[in-house]
Amino acid sequence: MRTNESAENYLETILMLKNKNGYVRSIDVAHELSFSKPSVSVAMKNFREKGYITISDDGNILLTDKGLAIAERVFERHHIIASALIALGVDEETAYRDSCKIEHDISDASFEKLKEHLSKNTPRKSNSGDIDVVLL
Repeated sequence: MRTNESAENYLETILMLKNKNGYVRSIDVAHELSFSKPSVSVAMKNFREKGYITISDDGNILLTDKGLAIAERVFERHHIIASALIALGVDEETAYRDSCKIEHDISDASFEKLKEHLSKNTPRKSNSGDIDVVLL
C-alpha cells in the first residue's frame, strides 16, 4: 500500500507517542508535529475514513492493523537509515533529521539492501556493554 509522506509522518508519530505515553490524543499529535488542532482533527477524520485509526469515546487514537503496518514500516526505515548514516560518521541529530526525509522515498529494494548490509557489518553494544552483536 502506498501512502503519501504526510500520512506516513502522522501514522509514525501516533506510533511513537503510543510507545512513549501509552496513549495518543489529537492534541498530542498537534504538539508533537507543531500543527494546529484543527489540521490534526481533519487528518484524523480522513484516517478514520481510510481505516488507519479508530478513536475511542475518551479521544484515544488507536492504530488499526492497516495503520500500524504503515507506521511500523516508516518507523523501521527511519531508524535503519539513521543507523546507516551514523555508521558513516554523520552526527546523530543530522542522521535522524535526514532519515526522516529519505524514509519516504527510498525504494523497497534499496532499503532491504541497506538493512542487509547493516545487519552484516555494523556491530552494536550488547546489554553487557561489549560490542559483540550485529545491528538488527
